[in-house]
Amino acid sequence: MRKKCPKPIWYSVFNMTKRVVITGLGVVSSIGVGWQDYWQNLLKGMSGISPVTQFDTSDQFTHNGGEVKNFRPEEHFSEHEMRSMNRATQMALVTARMAVQDARVPAVLLKEEMTGISFGANLGAVQAVEDINELIVRNNTMPGNELLSQAVTSATLSIVAKEFGISGGTMMFSTACSAGNYAIGYGYDQIRLGRFDLVIAGASDAFSKVAFAGFNQFKAVAPEKCQPFDGQRKGMMVAEGAGCLIMESLDHALGRQADIYAEVLGYGLSCDAFHMTSSTVEGIARCMKKALREAGISAEAVDYVSAHGTGTPTNDRNECAALREVFGERVAQIPVSSIKSMLGHTMGAASALEAIACALAVRDDIIPPTINYEMPDPDCSIDCVPNIARKRPVHIAMNNSYAFGGNNACLIIGKFGQ
Repeated sequence: MRKKCPKPIWYSVFNMTKRVVITGLGVVSSIGVGWQDYWQNLLKGMSGISPVTQFDTSDQFTHNGGEVKNFRPEEHFSEHEMRSMNRATQMALVTARMAVQDARVPAVLLKEEMTGISFGANLGAVQAVEDINELIVRNNTMPGNELLSQAVTSATLSIVAKEFGISGGTMMFSTACSAGNYAIGYGYDQIRLGRFDLVIAGASDAFSKVAFAGFNQFKAVAPEKCQPFDGQRKGMMVAEGAGCLIMESLDHALGRQADIYAEVLGYGLSCDAFHMTSSTVEGIARCMKKALREAGISAEAVDYVSAHGTGTPTNDRNECAALREVFGERVAQIPVSSIKSMLGHTMGAASALEAIACALAVRDDIIPPTINYEMPDPDCSIDCVPNIARKRPVHIAMNNSYAFGGNNACLIIGKFGQ
C-alpha cells in the first residue's frame, strides 16, 4: 500500500491563515537599554547623539554619533564570553534575553522544534574583521580562534541559538539598513505557514570604523544633529543598537496566556534595481503598496508612518514623494515621524527598533516625534510630528525601511483586537 505524500508547499502557501502577534520586546539603544526606558525617552524627544568615544575620529569630517554609552557588557557576560563575542553579538544576545523574559517564554518551549530565530545586520561582524586586520597588519600577530569565529555574520545567530537551546531553525539577513524588517517579515511568514509557533526576530549593528569613515567619505553625515525632513538638513548620523521581538501565532500566545503588544498584519519587499546607494520613488512606493495589499488594508486605514527618514536631502525628498504617490492628498494629514532624529541611523538594527516603536505606538495611542525640526521644506510637505510626541488613536502603523542596493521593506503593524 502506497504511503500518503505530505501536503505540497503550495498547500501551505494558500492556507496562511494564522495570525501573528508580538509578545515580547528587547532594546539596546543610545537613548535607553530596555524597551521601557527606550519608549519613555522616545516620547520625551531625547537625543542619543554625542561625541564618539569608541575610536579616534580626529581624521574624519564629523565626530558625533548615536553611540550606546549605557550598555555595559561586563554586567551581562563573563570575561571569557566577552572575548568570544563582538559588540553586535553582545547587544543582540542581551536584547534576545530581554525579549524572552518580557514575553515570559518558558525555557522548555524555546527548545522545541517549532521555535526559530530570524535576525538581521548590516555590518554585524565588521568589528571582528577590523580587530583581525589590526593584529595582522599593524601588530604582525595572528588572531586566535575566538576572534576568527566572530568574523562570520551568522555567528550572532549561532550564539543566540546556543544560549536558548534553539534547534528549530535560523535565518540571517544582511540586506543592509532594511535587515530588521526583512527578519521580522521572514518570521511572520514562517509562523503563517505553520512552520514555527514562535520566532525570536530582530537585528543588531555596532559602531565600526568602516561604517563611520565610509559615510563620512560620502559626506552624508551631519556635523552635529540629524534633522529629517527639515529644510536645512545636512545628513544622517551613524549609530549603533539592537532590537528584538518575540513573535507568535495568536493561538500559541493565547494558549499560554501571553500579553500581546500588537499584531503583525503583513509586509512588502521591493528592489529598486537602480543604484547602490540611492532609492527610487517608484521602488519605495511599490514596496508600501505591496505591504498594504499583503495586509489586506487600504491606504486610508493607516494612522501613522514610521519613516525611514535618515535626514539626507535625497532620501527624505524621495520618501516624501513616494508617500504622496501612495496616500495622495491625504498625505498631509498622516503623522510621519523619524525616530532616527533621536537615535541616529542604527544601520541593520534601525527597522527592528522602529518596529518596536510602532508596536508601542499602536498599543498606547501615542506617536513619537521627529526632533530637531526647525524649517519646513516644500519637497517634504508632510506632517512630521515636529519636536513633540502626539497623543492620538493609532490602529495601524506602517514601518518603512530602505537600504543600499535598493533593498526596500515595509511592515504593517496593527492594534491587537481590532
